[in-house]
Amino acid sequence: MNAPRTRVQRRPVHGVLLLDKPLGLSSNQALQKAKWLLRAEKAGHTGTLDPLATGVLPLCFGAATKFSQLHLDADKTYEAIARLGVRTATGDAEGEVIEERPVIVAPEDLARVRAQFTGPIRQVPPMHSALKKDGKPLYAYAREGVEVERAPRDVVIHSLELDAMPDDCIRIRATVSKGTYIRTLGEDIGQALGCGAHLRTLRRVATGGFDAAQCVTLQALEAMDEAQRLECLLPTETLLAGHTNVTLAAEDAARFLSGLRRRGGWSDAEEVAVFGQDPYAFLGTAHVKGGELIPGRLLNPLEIQQTLLIEATP
Repeated sequence: MNAPRTRVQRRPVHGVLLLDKPLGLSSNQALQKAKWLLRAEKAGHTGTLDPLATGVLPLCFGAATKFSQLHLDADKTYEAIARLGVRTATGDAEGEVIEERPVIVAPEDLARVRAQFTGPIRQVPPMHSALKKDGKPLYAYAREGVEVERAPRDVVIHSLELDAMPDDCIRIRATVSKGTYIRTLGEDIGQALGCGAHLRTLRRVATGGFDAAQCVTLQALEAMDEAQRLECLLPTETLLAGHTNVTLAAEDAARFLSGLRRRGGWSDAEEVAVFGQDPYAFLGTAHVKGGELIPGRLLNPLEIQQTLLIEATP
């Protein structure tokens, strides 16, 4: 007879965990594992990575989930290895081979294609993606053998490196805008080279201001005690890099948290991170117009109290 499962006692946890997502897990599976290890009440991630992709996956806990959208929109950097001469049904190594062609690619061909795919481009989203049509993800249609018409999307490839590798492979390193599909980029590069391609590996090495060197693995988290896991959390305001900081005295901070505008000598700014002075604590976001600090997304007093308690715990 199996022993009864121990019920995990959840607790309020606030902050950002930079996870190095392992191969084979979906983003949600990785999130749920980290949430369980931290015994967190509330969690979310900032954009999905395919199960076959690894790398930077910022996870938001508690109050930080209110600001996760900021990193859904962030530029991202990927490294991938593409196999030339072989196209697959899914654009990656898991799919059935649908075409094989000879590979004759010179350095000048890579330079030409690099220039062709740098800057604003249009992409047709792949069928094997989570993009939805009529409430149903495209990959579900693909599994049924149904091809759905997809409108091209405008995306930006900010930088692109293409390096030849052995065995008819190329290394791709690309910094891209929100909504760019790297599998599609790999396939389109293969088509432009005249031989087709599919991705063998895919790794996200940076998103926004976060990079892989800052990340922790699930394996490392599992080996830690609870205090060490909490120490891995970054403050919620880490998500607001690039915002203008404003600090309010206690009376103004209390009124700001109740949704009231504050007047001061601030310059106009679209993105503002607001802090209380005593105690020093992150309160939420705002924008400044005409000398008025106008509240945006705010923490509630309990979230602020719990965050201060966590930060004060040795």
